[in-house]
Amino acid sequence: MNTPSHAILNLVVFNQQVRNQASHAIFIGAILPDVPIFLFYFLMKFVYRLPSREIWSEAYYQPVWQGIISTFHSIPLALIGLIITHFLNWKVIEVGFSSMVLHSLLDLPVHNNDAHRHFFPFTNYRFISPISYWDRNHYGGIIAFIEISLVLVASIYLFPTMRSPFTKGLLIATNLFYWYAYLRFYLKDAIP
Repeated sequence: MNTPSHAILNLVVFNQQVRNQASHAIFIGAILPDVPIFLFYFLMKFVYRLPSREIWSEAYYQPVWQGIISTFHSIPLALIGLIITHFLNWKVIEVGFSSMVLHSLLDLPVHNNDAHRHFFPFTNYRFISPISYWDRNHYGGIIAFIEISLVLVASIYLFPTMRSPFTKGLLIATNLFYWYAYLRFYLKDAIP
């Protein structure tokens, strides 16, 4: 799934009371698994100046980067963090780890050739899903439509609960961007 989708969908999963007390933890937990990917891309594109094709077909699959990405997408490691924080009564951090687990559970069924090792470090197994959230060869157009539709419904639900104009603006901007990008990427003839 796309990173902003994780943030919006994760916010919907938690009830209003938890959102009021720990919305930052939900948000951080929702995006944290993807942060190493963003750092990796920035480094490869702007420091090493690699072309996009080489970044995603070669550099991304280097063992060091795969280890870092797998660590952040690891369901068992996030569950261990969740259990520890629960027993230490660190409620906000516990919510953050719960959000990380949810991120990985939402990623699990929508990654094909780019599947993460969600059970790292206990196994290197990758669940290779028959569907992908982006790859046209694996129903990417359909899955992307489902994803952005869910994000739209979640955003409509969340909008009245958002307290600041900034967060309301982010919800609107994310949805506008998603629909525009969907039309550009999957329905190329629809937008000039």
